[in-house]
Amino acid sequence: MFEMAKELLRQLFRKPFTNRFPVKRTPDSVKGLLEKVEQGKALLNKPVPVPEGFRGRVEYDREKCIGCRLCIRVCPANCFDFLEKERKVHYHLSRCTFCGQCVDACPVKALSSTKDFLLADYKKQ
Repeated sequence: MFEMAKELLRQLFRKPFTNRFPVKRTPDSVKGLLEKVEQGKALLNKPVPVPEGFRGRVEYDREKCIGCRLCIRVCPANCFDFLEKERKVHYHLSRCTFCGQCVDACPVKALSSTKDFLLADYKKQ
């Protein structure tokens, strides 16, 4: 019991291992804490870089799209709808599982994976 109380007190005064929110998205009023050094230690942890090959939000370039519908065929989550009039596809981000199959299948590279991973929003679209 004494050991657990001792560890709790020690953790109470240590800097946390993680930030409450990624530093990239922190408000300007808090960003100064990153540079501010207190007793030789920064108050916030620097963000971890996104690894190579990360499959984040899919970006769709309507100009490059030729309407071949390969992305529709390979998508396991049915993220794409084909628009007959425009001969283009409509991408639904809210359905996406970020598997990257559509990016691999696109012959003209109209689809690409970005490094965006903070996709929470108040609107479903």
